[in-house]
Amino acid sequence: MRSLFRTKPLDTLLGETEHPEQRLKRTLGPVHLTLLGVGAIIGAGIFSTVGTAAAGGAGHSGAGPALVLSFVLVAVACGFAALCYSEFAAMVPVSGSAYTYSYATLGELVAWIIGWDLILEYAVGNVAVAISWSDYFQSLLKGFDMPWPLWLGTDLRSAIQAAHKVAEAKSQGVDLGTLGDAVWRGHEALAQAPRILGVPIVFNLPAVLIVALITWVLVRGIRESAGFNSAMVLLKLGIIVVFIVVGAFYVKPANWTPFAPNGFAGISNAAASIFFAYIGFDAVSTAAEETRNPQRNMPIGIIASLIICTVIYIAVALVLTGMVNWKQFSEVADPLARAFSLRGMNWTAGLISFGAVFATTSVLVVFQIGQPRIFFSMARDGLLPSWAARVHPKYRTPHITTILTGVFVAGFAAVTNIDEVVELCNIGTLFAFVLVAAGVIILRRTDPHRPRPFRTPLVPWVPLLAIFTCAYLKVEQPQKTWKRFVYWLAGGLVLYFLYGFRRSRLNQPGDATRTRSAD
Repeated sequence: MRSLFRTKPLDTLLGETEHPEQRLKRTLGPVHLTLLGVGAIIGAGIFSTVGTAAAGGAGHSGAGPALVLSFVLVAVACGFAALCYSEFAAMVPVSGSAYTYSYATLGELVAWIIGWDLILEYAVGNVAVAISWSDYFQSLLKGFDMPWPLWLGTDLRSAIQAAHKVAEAKSQGVDLGTLGDAVWRGHEALAQAPRILGVPIVFNLPAVLIVALITWVLVRGIRESAGFNSAMVLLKLGIIVVFIVVGAFYVKPANWTPFAPNGFAGISNAAASIFFAYIGFDAVSTAAEETRNPQRNMPIGIIASLIICTVIYIAVALVLTGMVNWKQFSEVADPLARAFSLRGMNWTAGLISFGAVFATTSVLVVFQIGQPRIFFSMARDGLLPSWAARVHPKYRTPHITTILTGVFVAGFAAVTNIDEVVELCNIGTLFAFVLVAAGVIILRRTDPHRPRPFRTPLVPWVPLLAIFTCAYLKVEQPQKTWKRFVYWLAGGLVLYFLYGFRRSRLNQPGDATRTRSAD
């Protein structure tokens, strides 16, 4: 039991980053890091989830015009967590993010759990983002009168389920016009699909192609990846500014009344659902080993990106709910574009859809940067096979884990329904935030004299507030999400005890002197 909670000294963590065969290239500055954070945060969340958050749906009440308060509530929770992340990122500039911080403070077992949990945020979350990118891309092509083949733009399971719904509606005499566009798209995809030995060939090709392109860019180098991301971020920010500026001229204050139609319950329910729009600022910390002067630049990148995105979100929420009555966003996948369409401004709606493609592209880039570096750190600690810790001799990137992550994300995005993966992202990220906040409190006690280039203010109160607010948002998650999360963690524990525990470098005789007991 003692060995399960052994911690890895910070000096050891920092020393391992200097091994020539595992050294990453330090090229990123504060602007690159801030744009990485903005690129990860502003994506499919703001372009899709704000509609249902305002109007409600899927068994929860909406916030109405009080959606702006939901954004503030989540920003406060993320702000407390960001301050905790900043202390660790400046003090321990090592790839691995919350996994590495937990290893140094809470022990190996907790570190494995959080490393396994971060897969939900980065890899599994990127499956959902890739599917969302494909939907926006197909809508954009349709706007140019170049429709994408339906059987190459959805997954087989969704197509089969849609065909069953259509057949059931016909047998019951239900008006087929009430089934919705998504059902008809799936039904037609199955009907159009070619067959091999009677098996329909249906998969999401655009999602595969975009992940393959981004994986190639990421293998080439972190600077090239950051530059590509910066271009995407600047473009999507420009389009969001167009939405805010143009939309402000169509705001009717009457649409803000009543301001909170469902009270605080609606506000908190909306906050739990839009948390997906804030996921990503912590991904900045995964690039710590590739940052110049990380003690200064990491806190800047983490905190600045969160502040910028919060201001943008509040402005978008005010304009969106002011342009159109909040009830009209029920079950709308593209609320920003729909707001202009309802005003008869289809050209602006098309521009918003164009921006959504680039928004989700930048999210894919940052999350695909983050996940391989989590695997890289775990492999360096012996919890995963050693080949996962290899660095490309020319590009100095973790190329093996980058390629494997790309194959995983592309494969599941081709055949998976977005509803099956997106719900796990929120609860997994909130769990990581809680452990990082707890780690700050613990390390202040166990290693109080270690130099801290950035200090979380008002410890233990700020970390405790981070734990409380994130725990509250976790409670607001659906029960089925909790069940899937427990199953996921159980699978991770089985893998740890079958492989990671026995192969851990802290469990090897030569490394025994570099550990200390958690007690």
